[in-house]
Amino acid sequence: MLRTLAVENYRSLLDLVLPLSRLTVVTGANGSGKSSLYRAMRLLADAARNGAVAALAREGGLSSTLWAGPETIGRAVREGRAPVQGTRRSKPVGLRLGFAGDEFGYALDLGLPVPQPGPTAFNRDPEIKRESVWSGPVLRTSALLADRAGPVVRARGADGAWGEDHHKIGLTDSMLSEFADPRASPEVLVLREKIRSWRFYDHFRTDAGAPARQTRVGTRTPVLDHEGADLAAALQTIIEIGDPDALASAIDDAFPGSRLEVEVTGTDGRFELRFRQHGLLRPLSAAELSDGTLRYLLWVAALLSPRPPELLVLNEPETSLHPDLLPALAALIATAAKRTQVVVVSHARPLVRALEVIDGDAATLELEKDFGATVLAGQDRLDRPAWHWPKR
Repeated sequence: MLRTLAVENYRSLLDLVLPLSRLTVVTGANGSGKSSLYRAMRLLADAARNGAVAALAREGGLSSTLWAGPETIGRAVREGRAPVQGTRRSKPVGLRLGFAGDEFGYALDLGLPVPQPGPTAFNRDPEIKRESVWSGPVLRTSALLADRAGPVVRARGADGAWGEDHHKIGLTDSMLSEFADPRASPEVLVLREKIRSWRFYDHFRTDAGAPARQTRVGTRTPVLDHEGADLAAALQTIIEIGDPDALASAIDDAFPGSRLEVEVTGTDGRFELRFRQHGLLRPLSAAELSDGTLRYLLWVAALLSPRPPELLVLNEPETSLHPDLLPALAALIATAAKRTQVVVVSHARPLVRALEVIDGDAATLELEKDFGATVLAGQDRLDRPAWHWPKR
């Protein structure tokens, strides 16, 4: 389980170190940095697939995602005796992401490229300056398992000694994807697969043309896709090899007296959703469901997956749901948190309160702004989890 998440210089996340629990609820006002935190976690997951650089490019490049304020905010500024202004940098420009858990820790340092001789159209691609994997929750030299500086990667052998071979990889490539050799460093391979199992769900489409409203050929689907196109197949998979009782309870909690069926039609095996509600003479198809009902069913399929991930991250799951559905959604999230670690990013106070009531171990983290930088409300330096960045 992840215990600590650290982000530095990413959008409003100037220097953020957060404690994580089995169920962590991140909340705060609009503009407090919740979405930036969600994106930062996705960037970490992208690194395991060698996609962090491309993901940054989709956000406008490294320069567009870096913290836009001064490197430090002095006492005079905080006391209102001086305006906010730029200062001379004392540290290299970089975006740093990392986490630590019971088994492993990982840190990634992305920086501006070093000018290369000869013409190139790719002189804005960020480079990976430093990358480290260690055992345990805190980075220590003795705990390092694999370490990368620039293009050079080194790893410890089974005897705990550093290998004599130094491997070279591209400056824009992560060692999680390019150096996951079970012979050289099995721990890197294990960590990579753990990160690749992380699952993220954002806003599901529920408009008239939404993929979840269409009938399609179904196959066994233990993991709902991010668009919800295989909703019917995913629900049928839960019925057959998952927890059908939890599914039935989740439906009845939200819509008392209702039940769900999946019908297979045609010679090609198309799966059609049938939603039976009390008082209706016939079941409703996915195309007939209200946006809120369909979205709730999508969350049911995502949260009751028969193949739980190492980490499940939900971004504003309350969107378009009636307040009366939030207690049922909270119960569903709490059920998922019994099988996997869950992080919920939400600004809906009723959902946050419901999660706190249902799961007494849920940790609520409230983000707020301090001179433009996102901070954890009530946290001072002594309250932060232990965290050390690898030096360049």
